Amino acid sequence: MAEKKKLKLGIPKGSLQDATIALFEKAGWRIYASGRSYFPTIDDVEIECMLVRAQEMARYVEHGALDAGLTGNDWILENQSDVERVTSLTYSKQSRVKVKWVLAVPEDSPFQKPEDLAGKTIATELVEYTKRYFAEKNIPVKVEFSWGATEVKPPTLADAIVEVTETGSSLRANRLRIIETLMESETQLIANKSAWADDWKRSKIETLSMMLNGAMDAEIQVGLMLNARKADLDKVLGVLPALNSPTISHLQDPEWVALNTILESALVRDVIPKLKAAGGTGIVEYPLSKVVL
Repeated sequence: MAEKKKLKLGIPKGSLQDATIALFEKAGWRIYASGRSYFPTIDDVEIECMLVRAQEMARYVEHGALDAGLTGNDWILENQSDVERVTSLTYSKQSRVKVKWVLAVPEDSPFQKPEDLAGKTIATELVEYTKRYFAEKNIPVKVEFSWGATEVKPPTLADAIVEVTETGSSLRANRLRIIETLMESETQLIANKSAWADDWKRSKIETLSMMLNGAMDAEIQVGLMLNARKADLDKVLGVLPALNSPTISHLQDPEWVALNTILESALVRDVIPKLKAAGGTGIVEYPLSKVVL
């Protein structure tokens, strides 16, 4: 028998690992990573997983060691990898927002802008991108690779740093201030160009993309159903924001209808009182697992 086709998928090891596995579970795939193994199991016989550092993911996908993987846009740009960008997935280890790579200096430093750092030393893990950034501005600097604890290096070991941040709290805790944002970054589902040209692998990757996006969209939206008299329907529809047109169903009583819709969870506290005032009744809010448009 012919060997069953497999999609070789890279899962980011490190800070994104737990958030990625949790997102996959919401999307319908259970990934089990335990012990020191770099090959977690997944409840899909068509997928083989491997844990790879996000910093290296794009290179392995580009070279075909992996068919697809998840990594930050920052590391794709750092490595200048030639990969297929399938979709953006805005999540990180702490939140559902983009991270920023920023140029930071000590609070009491005289440096106010990138040009002030001419001839100075910058410590960062994002070495190549940082070199290109300053080169494009014609600012001569020395960029050194930082193995970690980058925030503690200025001013003794470096004059400034380029570091990733979600909230800026770590920078503030280390008495650093931001003088420039170099880029915003978010997680990307990427694919090897040859794998993307393969019909079976592309279909599998597109399915992953659809379900992961559906799971993410469901996290910020809820379902809402309610009943209303036909006489009040226009008023109810006037205050009901909807993903698409709400579903309206007839009830046994010909004077009444049922409505079902989806809206952002942040809007619920304002919308429900307005629906009640407009004549809505039997209002029920319920969670969603996935939203696929």
